[in-house]
Amino acid sequence: MPDTKRGLIIVHTGPGKGKTTAALGLGFRAVGQGLRVLVVQFIKGSWHYGELDSAQLLNQALGEERFTITPMGRGFVKIGAEKPDPEDVRLVEEAWEFGRQAILAGRHDMVILDEINYAISYHMLDADKVVDALRQKPEMVHVVLTGRNAHPSITEAADLVTEMREVKHPYQKGIVAQKGIEY
Repeated sequence: MPDTKRGLIIVHTGPGKGKTTAALGLGFRAVGQGLRVLVVQFIKGSWHYGELDSAQLLNQALGEERFTITPMGRGFVKIGAEKPDPEDVRLVEEAWEFGRQAILAGRHDMVILDEINYAISYHMLDADKVVDALRQKPEMVHVVLTGRNAHPSITEAADLVTEMREVKHPYQKGIVAQKGIEY
């Protein structure tokens, strides 16, 4: 088998917990190998998440910024029968353009598009635009896409797709979100 190295397209999807956590773990591993990582958070933005402090501590220890997390949303978005809030759509489009440019620029070895699958499944972003950018990415750039309900065209374009499946969750026992686990 030939020793082929290239940037991978990786999808973490499914109804279970751990999609963002797995992507951040890949980012952490990549930084340990000397790579530069950018995380674009499509929905998160209004809360303070532990990963923001971890990235800051890691960059301070390294003496350079190699793990950048950019929250670009307002937090949870309303979905259902009504159309998404135009402000949330605007923020998703802004996050997409930022992420797209980062992928194509090739300054980061890994770009994590956190919760982009939600933005697509909520009809706030066109999957075809994303697939087009993935096809144009520089050869050695890894791109990770997270969120439930990954669009079929995204999974088709991917090299690796992992579906998280919930078997058991503390919410079922009435246990609330835990600091360091969910945020």
